[in-house]
Amino acid sequence: MKTETTITGKDLIDMGFPPGKWFRKAIDHINENQLSTTEIENYLDQFRLPDPQPLFDVPVFYNLNISASNELEEENIAKVKETMDAVMRTPTVVGGSVMPDACPAGPVGTIPVGGVVAAKNAIHPGMHSADICCSVMLTDFGQADPKVILDAAHSVTHFGPGGRPRGQQFQMPEALMEAFKTNEFLWDEKSISVAREHLGTQGDGNHFLFVGKSEQTGNTMMITHHGSRGPGARLYSKGMATAARFKELLSPETLRQNAWIPFDTEEGQDYWNALQVIRDWTKLNHELIHDEVAKKASATKENRFWNEHNFVFKDGDIFYHAKGATPLDSKFMPDITGPRLIPLNMSEPVLIVQGETTTTNLGFAPHGAGRNMSRSQHKRNLAHLTKEEIFAEETKGLDIRFYSNEIDISELPSAYKDADNVREQMQEFNLGQVLDKVMPYGCIMAGNWKKNAPWKKKKRHRRN
Repeated sequence: MKTETTITGKDLIDMGFPPGKWFRKAIDHINENQLSTTEIENYLDQFRLPDPQPLFDVPVFYNLNISASNELEEENIAKVKETMDAVMRTPTVVGGSVMPDACPAGPVGTIPVGGVVAAKNAIHPGMHSADICCSVMLTDFGQADPKVILDAAHSVTHFGPGGRPRGQQFQMPEALMEAFKTNEFLWDEKSISVAREHLGTQGDGNHFLFVGKSEQTGNTMMITHHGSRGPGARLYSKGMATAARFKELLSPETLRQNAWIPFDTEEGQDYWNALQVIRDWTKLNHELIHDEVAKKASATKENRFWNEHNFVFKDGDIFYHAKGATPLDSKFMPDITGPRLIPLNMSEPVLIVQGETTTTNLGFAPHGAGRNMSRSQHKRNLAHLTKEEIFAEETKGLDIRFYSNEIDISELPSAYKDADNVREQMQEFNLGQVLDKVMPYGCIMAGNWKKNAPWKKKKRHRRN
């Protein structure tokens, strides 16, 4: 029997279907073809969600490529295992790995920094974190003077919150702009605005611009470290909101930070494509800074390569979520042009590495030195010294600059794990071979920009 009345979205909801992007297409199909009741039921079967999935009773097995050499590291590993055990009970998860630089990054059940989680047919926004596509890029400037490169970089780059002022912004390529405008997660006016404003900026925290010399060739090399800034943060928020809606339908027991977007949905396809657009934006962001430094310093680019270490990588129907883990396997990087980069801290060399996928590393390596303690705990440990004393001791012989002109001791070398231990564990667990080292000359970081933030200056002015 054919339908005689028009089917509406309310009718689909009354039939037990949660609202979705597919509603419009389904409603049009049903009404245009005047499907019978039986035909409607058969047609709608393709949109029925599976029964809610419970958490696994026990965590899916994962590999611990990390060892402790002191009590502090033992405590850190215990916390990493506790949170990773909770992550690995998520119903989509099929495997995982933990790197030597691992440390907790939120409430129990949050993927740790230095964690890799493989999930089947699912993208977990909380597992790539808000700093989508945090990445590193190296340019080899040949025999250029490292001071000239660092000075040029200081005049070109931009650290801290917000974007570049009008008149100093970079132009978004038309193809990239169109990619933003045609994606459901990226098309809004605010996302496009910050995509324009934040090009050529590096943020704050542990992001940096590092200059050094190759141990092998003596060439001067510059490395930048940052993610997708405002556009990525906005995509993350939208992705988390979309995943939360799916969570209530697919797995109410799953922790909010581990909610997922099924890849085989329209939302999943759109989110995956949005991630690739954000990847392109971030790579361009690095390139613009490097190219402007070359122009300012009258230097020639002899080589360049990059890799992300906060991202989702796809292999068939398995999605590898890396939160602070460097992809070794070339299948994860469609535009691979060279080896990978692992920075340690401002007083240590940046490692240039390559490696193979093993049964324990899932195709990944560490992304840095990691932390054994929080920033606030590190500051408390050094409270008996002034920040100037700490800075002088830990940066001796280096040209270390803070863009805000305010020292941030939570980014000095002592805030991080011992670099030698990380290198030893890379060798112990077969996490990549070191091809070269970029020996440090100097670097620029945001510094403690909050101390003299514009809103604080306004408050002080009003009090006076």
